[in-house]
Amino acid sequence: MEQMDYSPTIAIVAGEVSGDILGAGLIRSLKINYPNARFIGIAGQQMLAEGCETLVDMDEISVMGLAEVVKHLPRLLKIRRLVINRMLAEKPDIFIGIDAPDFNLDIELKLKQNGIKTIHYVSPSVWAWRQKRIHKIAAATDLVLAFLPFEKAFYDRFNVPCRFIGHTMADAIPLKPNRVEACSALNLDPQQRYVAILVGSRGAEVEFLTEPFLQAAKLLKEKYSDVQFLVPLINEKRRRQFEHIRAEVAPDLPLILLDGNARQAMIAADATLLASGTAALECMLCKSPMVVGYRMKPLTYFLAKRLVKTKYISLPNLLADEMLVPEMIQEECSAEKLAAQLSRYLDPEKSAVQFRHNLIQCFTDLHKSIQCDADKQAALAVVDLLEKKE
Repeated sequence: MEQMDYSPTIAIVAGEVSGDILGAGLIRSLKINYPNARFIGIAGQQMLAEGCETLVDMDEISVMGLAEVVKHLPRLLKIRRLVINRMLAEKPDIFIGIDAPDFNLDIELKLKQNGIKTIHYVSPSVWAWRQKRIHKIAAATDLVLAFLPFEKAFYDRFNVPCRFIGHTMADAIPLKPNRVEACSALNLDPQQRYVAILVGSRGAEVEFLTEPFLQAAKLLKEKYSDVQFLVPLINEKRRRQFEHIRAEVAPDLPLILLDGNARQAMIAADATLLASGTAALECMLCKSPMVVGYRMKPLTYFLAKRLVKTKYISLPNLLADEMLVPEMIQEECSAEKLAAQLSRYLDPEKSAVQFRHNLIQCFTDLHKSIQCDADKQAALAVVDLLEKKE
């Protein structure tokens, strides 16, 4: 089959901004193979700019949190039916659901049952919890595209087709980030020492983590008077929430509050204290030694301990399959313990400097292992499935 003469219809559904970014990168790479391809689905601004036709505004399905999902469930179900019906009518050559598994997997299942090839792009955290979902994923998809090698290893255990493509974030961040540039972008003095504090993007995270993180910062300031603290906050709502708690906990602690710019803050920082999540992977790629902290309601923690099936909770440790960075969870997430762990990165002693150097080298090796030109690899996987003979 001459790819240049082949004009497939490729359906892509993205459910949020991160998926829109992935979809746009995928479309750009697929156009190299299929310059005349038609792209349809649910798209955000970036996918639209690449020429994807959208059935509905992506914001219509960008819903987070259980209460929000329940509130908007009738609308979400209506949109899902619309997508399924349009896809069955259009008969695209392939359907790609990007993330949003609760929305996309049911679409993929229906389409696969009707002879349409399906890909799920970004593995759900099935390796960590609700592992029985693997059977639904197997039924719904012809292929899963995974960002991380341990995800593919999990799918291989169940003989579910999966392709490791590397992580787009590892492609976007240089192996050796430029600290001077990051400091310049934030109007910081590169001769100064900084600790970045990331209290999370969700309201519950800010509520539970701001106090212990700020108390830890106060202890560090007493020990290392030259250290300054960078606090990137994701939006105005989280900033107001943070400042309200700060006024009660540490009103006199000098902080540099940033509107976003978490990546630059982590590159500029000598160490980072952060909530568990994707930010820990980004922090590793920024080569910032980190301490991961997390707190939640006691009942939530009780349930999580029984549901989560992994040895570690942070992505650097999961990638390394060892406790590379400290994970201070629940009772362990105290000001004293957080400050003690961060001190290991800030201490001027020769042994501490070597420890820091070795950790950054580990981060660099892990970065290389997932830096694979993910957009290109994802496109190649789509091409292979499109051209696979039945």
